[in-house]
Amino acid sequence: MNILKQLALIVASLALLNCGDMNRKKAKLFDIKIDSKVVHQNEQIAVSIKNPDNKSISKVSYSIDGKEVPFSDGKITLDIPQLGNKILQAEVSYDDTSAMTTTAIRVLAPAAPEVYTYEIVNEYPHDNRAYTQGLEFHDGVLYESTGKKDRSSLRKTNFETGEVLQQVDMDGTVFGEGITIYNEKIFMLTWQSRTGFIYNLSDLSKLDNFQYGESVQGWGLTNDGTRLIKSDGTEKIWFLNPKTLIEEGFIQTVTNKSVFNRANELEYVNGKIYANVYQKPSVMIINATSGAIEGVVNFGGLDKKVTKHEGWSATENVLNGIAYHPERKTFFVTGKDWDKMFEVNIIKK
Repeated sequence: MNILKQLALIVASLALLNCGDMNRKKAKLFDIKIDSKVVHQNEQIAVSIKNPDNKSISKVSYSIDGKEVPFSDGKITLDIPQLGNKILQAEVSYDDTSAMTTTAIRVLAPAAPEVYTYEIVNEYPHDNRAYTQGLEFHDGVLYESTGKKDRSSLRKTNFETGEVLQQVDMDGTVFGEGITIYNEKIFMLTWQSRTGFIYNLSDLSKLDNFQYGESVQGWGLTNDGTRLIKSDGTEKIWFLNPKTLIEEGFIQTVTNKSVFNRANELEYVNGKIYANVYQKPSVMIINATSGAIEGVVNFGGLDKKVTKHEGWSATENVLNGIAYHPERKTFFVTGKDWDKMFEVNIIKK
């Protein structure tokens, strides 16, 4: 009986190998010819199939991310919901069979980001030894996570006075990163440890930890009321199931000119992800569905209002930390080891 099972497995394996070889041979019959491999959302672009063996093609259909894209008069319409680096796939029907062939393309945003500036509503004191990585309001209280080894912490603060109401210090080997609050829990990332932590909102007691999936590192964290949203230092922003902490998909951040990879601290507001640009005095406004960077807020000049202190570095102690106050309808921003926090309105230029 065991011998029969082994023979059956061998036969099945050979069949799969033959099937794979056949598919590869079929794929080599055709290639996709496209006018440009850098295109824009909703753009129409000419596309055709190279057919060197002059096979009798009866039908061609194109798809991206498993979704068929409209094709007529020799053109596809790039009406796809998510942008970035994509694989365009063609299914070519010929001689009562079919073959798949693919090519890499880059689908960018349809328009340039709009430019925004800010007006300061209030200034508040902030701990100049808080290397800010995450900010989030909950019931009027500001929660903050800080980074650096031997300095990383989770804090509950009075934003008006800067007083730390409660603080949990992390192990000295850990570099703390972004936080978000969901279902009476605080989720906190670490940078390179590939581990996140879960805390009880009421008393900051540690409940559990979780491991990252495909994402590279832990940077910023927010949520849209259904999913956790995580940046990892690449062009990808990941969506996590808040119950399982499994990464269930991602978007890529793009402008009308390029794929962009510097999203840091995150805040979600009304379908948009506000993301600090790593080491820059600016914040991106990202469409949370498509990944298109629809706006850029220039926060230039805020660092001039901050008191420099011993060990303060202009290249390291940069703008980072953004939180939306839903009752006041304003944003709060600060920086790493800044002694001030700013309440601002964001205004289109």
